[in-house]
Parts: sequence; structure tokens; C-alpha cells
Amino acid sequence: MKTTTLILGCGDIGTVLGRRLREAGQRVIGVRRNAAALKGSGIEAVAANLSEAADVASLPDADVLVYVISADRFDEDAYRAAYPEGLKTVLAEYAGRKKRPKRVLFVSSTSVYAQQEGETVDETSAIVPSGFSGALMREAEKALEEHELPGTVVRFSGIYGPGRDRLIRQVSEGRIAAGSPVMYSNRIHRDDCAGVLAHLIDLTLAKRPVEPLYLASDCEPAPLHEVMTWLAKQLKVESTATIQSPLRRRASKRCDNTRLLESGYVFRYPSYREGYAHVLHEGGFLPAQA
Repeated sequence: MKTTTLILGCGDIGTVLGRRLREAGQRVIGVRRNAAALKGSGIEAVAANLSEAADVASLPDADVLVYVISADRFDEDAYRAAYPEGLKTVLAEYAGRKKRPKRVLFVSSTSVYAQQEGETVDETSAIVPSGFSGALMREAEKALEEHELPGTVVRFSGIYGPGRDRLIRQVSEGRIAAGSPVMYSNRIHRDDCAGVLAHLIDLTLAKRPVEPLYLASDCEPAPLHEVMTWLAKQLKVESTATIQSPLRRRASKRCDNTRLLESGYVFRYPSYREGYAHVLHEGGFLPAQA
């Protein structure tokens, strides 16, 4: 029988992951409110609202669950429904099944870290979320950590890739972050997000050790000024304005991905240079050659 992976919240990352798993011979079922959005992806689509216990009860059994929900909007109620409440509903349902999943993967965020002074953070670093988003994400993490089902939390840093090009557009407008004080930023390409999840699924199915927590960020935390200056050079634009806080929530830390690398994962885009070069090329952002 084919291995079945159920992707809960099968949006951009989930669709890339699903296609990759299908190519590897798995059965992939994508769950989202609007199942029609998966048409043409090759992924079996199921419409469900994960906040509704009846909808969750109707979902099929699976060998692996990937919980990669996105909140509808940036407010406390939406985050509570999407993360702790939705995940707890799913865990309660699948814990009571005759066929239990071998592992539940929960996609979290580095927003759970409160460090702001350029500190290096890893899976052992202190967690004291400063805002509702990080606090509710941490509540969901703890629900999985303390649950009887085998689970792994994956904390992604700033995700970029096709369609996630806010930084590129800021630079193209001549806006750039200040060089001082230094504000470190961390990122991971969308394709590596899918790659990390596929890697952990492979480890699970091969019955190899999988840690309960991974920090998933690329191999080079970098000052935001450096990243934007590099982008400006590629785009051949001059900086005309300095923006003090281009990120929605100001933070400065350096994410250490050693645990993920030691698990055997190899990044497709190990730094912002390789990743943004791909986005610039694929997105048609580069100026025409003379």
C-alpha cells in the first residue's frame, strides 16, 4: 500500500510539498477550505474547516499529518482558531483512531523567540513570546509536545519565494534598511520549506530518529541592510530612502540550523544569494540586458 500523507492547510508550501511526495510515490491528500484551489495540482483535494470537529472527523486516515495552516488574518482570534484550537481538534480526533499517524508535523514560526539584540537562537533557546502571534504559536507547539501522538515542531524563519517578494519590491522602489543599528534577519526559501518537511517525512517512514523540534532557517543569518544592498545591486537601482523598520514586527536574532543540518538535510538555497537569485530570475525582476 502507498504511504498516505495528509496536508492540513494545503496552500503554497503544502502544494509544493504534495507534488514532491507524489513524485516519490506517496498518496497525498490536501485539506483546505476551498478545495477547488488545488485543481490541477495532482493532489487529492478535501474541503474542510479545521475549527469544526465534524469536518475533522470526516478526514481520512493517514500515515503522516502535516499541519501547515495559515491564519486568515493577523489578529488574535484568527491566530487562536488557526493554531492552538485547530491543532488540538486534529490531535484529539486522530488520537482516537484505530490507525494512528506515525508522526504529526506542525509548522510553527521563529516568532516564538523574543530575542532582539542579535543573539543566536536554536532549539534550546529561551522562549518568551512578546506578541499574541508568538504566544498562540507557542501554545500550539506545547499542545503537540505534550500529546501522546508522535509529533515534531518545525519553526520556519522568514519565508520568501515566488509570490513572496515584498523585500524585492521595497528595494526596487529605492527603499533600503539602515545599516546601523545592525538588524539581523533570517529567511528560508519556500522550496526549502517543502524540502525540510519532505525530509522529516522520509526519516519518519524510514524509522530513523526524528527530533521533537527543528529550527528551519537557511545557513546564513544576515543584516537586513546587507541583503537589501545585494538586491539593489542585482536590480541596478540606487537607494533613495532609508526605512528604519521594514519588518512588520521588529526583531534581530540569528537562527542556528545546526540540528537540521545534522539530520542530513541539504539546502537547495543555503543563503539569500542563491534563493533571491532564483526569485529575481523566475519573477522577471531583473533589468533587461543592454
